[in-house]
Amino acid sequence: MIAAVLAGGKAKRFGEEKLLYKVSGKPLILHAIESVLEAEGINEAVIITSREKKEAFDELGFKVIVDELKIGPAGGVYTALKKLGDVFVIAGDMPSIKPEFVDYIIEKFYELRPLACVPKWENGYLEPLHAAYSKNFLKILEEQITKGRYMLNEAIRLSNPCYIEIEYLPEEWRESFFNVNTKSDLRKIRGSSRV
Repeated sequence: MIAAVLAGGKAKRFGEEKLLYKVSGKPLILHAIESVLEAEGINEAVIITSREKKEAFDELGFKVIVDELKIGPAGGVYTALKKLGDVFVIAGDMPSIKPEFVDYIIEKFYELRPLACVPKWENGYLEPLHAAYSKNFLKILEEQITKGRYMLNEAIRLSNPCYIEIEYLPEEWRESFFNVNTKSDLRKIRGSSRV
């Protein structure tokens, strides 16, 4: 399966282009990409970004696809599904992805063949940017976007998805969801063995 790495955000809280910000000597986004590529079920990583950022990401050596919709994560997922087919979606600011967790979700996805396979917390909160999507999810997403409804979670809930109940999984897998929003968040990853 292809990993679609969403990299179109504005990074307002960070104050500069956070995905290219060097952490332990390399851009933050490379930590996410290298981690997801360690998963056995992932054979390629493709960056989904805006036209303005394409050139900067091209320099990293991975395929880069432009998201023309500019409506947030829903547009990134839409673009990935349209151009790549089934995808495992991650955010480019998630440096602590656990490859075993990615493989676990992909395994469930192929076993159950849902439109989406998404981690879900006990309180109902979803993790749509650490999830597997079928190319057939595109139809529901397209309908929602046409209606001006850009919430990815809403489209997921309409798709009769496979939910991965997070509280039953190994606790260390939860590190996968950690994402960097501010420079102070970087302190939380520097000491980890992955970064």
